[in-house]
Amino acid sequence: MSITLFFVLSAILSAFVLVGLSMQSKVKSAVAGNLVCVAVMALAIVLTVWKALTEFHLWVLIGAMAIGLVIGLVWAKKVKMIEMPQTVALLNGIGGLASAFVGAIELVNADSTVFANVTAALALVIGAITFTGSLIAALKLARKIDSRPKKFKGHSFLSAVLLIACLAGVVLAAFDGLSIISLVLCASAALLFGWLFAMRVGGADMPVAISLLNSLSGVAGAIAGMAISNVLLVAVGGIVGSSGLLLTQIMCRAMNRHLMDILLGKTVKLDKPAEKKEEAPEPEPAPEPEPEPEEAFSLKNAKNVIIVPGYGMALSQAQHRVKALCDKLEANGATVRFAIHPVAGRMPGHMNVLLAEADVDYEHLYELDAINDDFKNCDAVVVVGASDVMNPAAREAEGTPIYGMPILNVDEAPEVIVCNFDLKPGYAGVENPLYSRKHGLRLLLGDAKDSLDTLISEL
Repeated sequence: MSITLFFVLSAILSAFVLVGLSMQSKVKSAVAGNLVCVAVMALAIVLTVWKALTEFHLWVLIGAMAIGLVIGLVWAKKVKMIEMPQTVALLNGIGGLASAFVGAIELVNADSTVFANVTAALALVIGAITFTGSLIAALKLARKIDSRPKKFKGHSFLSAVLLIACLAGVVLAAFDGLSIISLVLCASAALLFGWLFAMRVGGADMPVAISLLNSLSGVAGAIAGMAISNVLLVAVGGIVGSSGLLLTQIMCRAMNRHLMDILLGKTVKLDKPAEKKEEAPEPEPAPEPEPEPEEAFSLKNAKNVIIVPGYGMALSQAQHRVKALCDKLEANGATVRFAIHPVAGRMPGHMNVLLAEADVDYEHLYELDAINDDFKNCDAVVVVGASDVMNPAAREAEGTPIYGMPILNVDEAPEVIVCNFDLKPGYAGVENPLYSRKHGLRLLLGDAKDSLDTLISEL
């Protein structure tokens, strides 16, 4: 294949990736846009194999692709919807690892140019950081390790030393590549830096970290493409990197966070337990759950209802019961809206995907800014498996992972029905004072599906 033809086909495929992404930004064309991107990626694989036929034996390529295909199919079959956040994080890491391998192989190529050596070293460093950072994020999301932010003694100093070591490796690569020893040292420093970076991110900041790691995987791929002179990889990697960075900025604004504060662990005090303000005393014990139906608030007379979904809804797979409750309320003459917090769940858009799976009309979904002022004027709020995103402690509990984060003003509603599994703190580990409210609170504890069935039967 001529280089001109490869460039032209790469440009066409890259343009269609942008078309697919644009279609995904609109509800009615989102599915079609996703299919467009899938088709483009399939064609990109075919084009890459076609170009590589002059460099590798066909059976090697087919064998490697077959192994990857089998792993992907088995993984897709076994992964549940509830495991999607950690799966996305892990896939980001695998993308980074692939870029790191490309960079490492290019560095040991004695015929590489200075430009190829520098870009290969950058791909190695960024890819390795992305891999370990994403691995830690996935383990935290899956609760295989403590999900809270962790900061060790000398954490910042060691991080700075490792980052300098990575930069030194890139500089050395500009002269005459890297020896095997220096390559291993550079990769090890990058892997350890990624681990240190991800360990001090946790709680409500995790969706931001996921977005950033997604961006880094694209950046690593684009730089790896520069190292091996693959314009298609550069273009697609650049699209992934830029879109991930835009999403990261959107998430930071939605959480009232600065990206550097999250990366440096400044969003929460980790060196000592958080000191509570005098005006924010310990929450009183929560009332006994599930009072008698005739004494509890009933949704029968509610005409303006807001539903707040959270990770517990995903955990219980209760989105279809939520849809049934919504239909019952609307049949009873009520207006029903869904309040979607930008970090509800474990990744951006988590709640939107689950509710779409249950055929909830997208027009019923409202973002925080669009609905927050309406809580005080509604008749009732139904919380389904949410805690951190409506925790009033975010306004006053300094030193906690959610302090300063905008929350849904559920506590301003006259009546609140909580369908949570228990009264334990949410993912961020912060007690919710809403549970100790004396009036206008009904607790339906246990599996969310059973609690929603109770509400549906009452209607």
